[in-house]
Amino acid sequence: MTILFAIILFSLLIFVHELGHFICAKLSGVQVNEFAMFMGPALLKWGKGETQYSIRCIPLGGYCAMEGEDEDTENPRSFQKAAWWKRLIILVAGAAMNFIFGFLIFAIIYLPSEKITVPVIATFEQGSTLNVEGGLQAGDEILEVDGEKIYVASDFSMILQINGGTTHDLVVRRNGEEVLLENFEMETHEFPNEDGTTSQRYGMSFSLIEPTFAEKLSYVWNYTIDNVRNVRMSLGMLFTGKAGVKDMSGAVGIVGMMSDAATSSASWMDGLMTILFFGGFIAVNLAVMNLLPIPALDGGRAVALLITAGIEGITKKKINPKYEGYIHGAGMILLLGFMALITFKDIFTIFKG
Repeated sequence: MTILFAIILFSLLIFVHELGHFICAKLSGVQVNEFAMFMGPALLKWGKGETQYSIRCIPLGGYCAMEGEDEDTENPRSFQKAAWWKRLIILVAGAAMNFIFGFLIFAIIYLPSEKITVPVIATFEQGSTLNVEGGLQAGDEILEVDGEKIYVASDFSMILQINGGTTHDLVVRRNGEEVLLENFEMETHEFPNEDGTTSQRYGMSFSLIEPTFAEKLSYVWNYTIDNVRNVRMSLGMLFTGKAGVKDMSGAVGIVGMMSDAATSSASWMDGLMTILFFGGFIAVNLAVMNLLPIPALDGGRAVALLITAGIEGITKKKINPKYEGYIHGAGMILLLGFMALITFKDIFTIFKG
């Protein structure tokens, strides 16, 4: 069942992405030749106006085929003949729809919540060294840690763990004013748990509030933006060597994580919420990753569009789109090869486990 839900979820994410391209192309007057859900031979086809709609047999992917998208054509309503700013909107619309979809999924998950945790210090445990003179105080709202904004309470421990060390720069809001705690010593200590065991922690707790509807919406927005920032931090860790290919997962690995999390849930509703959570996480990740300036991705196409529009504006000469197509074709081959590598890694990890 988890695999079935995962297939539906991935297909829905791609459908929403292509729907963004489709809607903006139609609104911009660009001719759409076909809008397809899934890939492979068509199971069902029908036409409406100039556009053919189809549902295909392989439940993966989908596409929005626009006239003159990758080649030059004399059709005045082709993608290449549209104003550069219209083409730019069409290109980024897919990622925008994924972001909106992720926000809506998180809204479904968190709007029913009766209580949420906010990054406002509620209490300190006896023995904590954070509430020393000149340090943190009850009622402080944590705004930043080491230059990273705290969107949700869980960011606090995540950023501390990623950055490591015991001294950190904190920005807090205290009595309506921002206070900087520079090179603040943050040590963990062994504290007793309710079950009689002990654990290493900072010895402070955040506030649990009963939010208004507006506060819930704010939380959902912050959580969505937090996922965007996490993609940026993850890419930074890859470039700096803090993370590697072994730490990455593709579709197979994500489905495995979804299955493990869903099957360990206390009820079918908790399992469904877990799968939805993964859906929101993937949707926002797809939105950000798709806008990276990499050939074959929408971000790469957008950058190429801006460059060619600038060159054409200066030289008054049209650049043949086939050359851009070669670049994106090479990028697609490299991208598919990288995806295959990650997939094999995921499969090997499953069998090894």
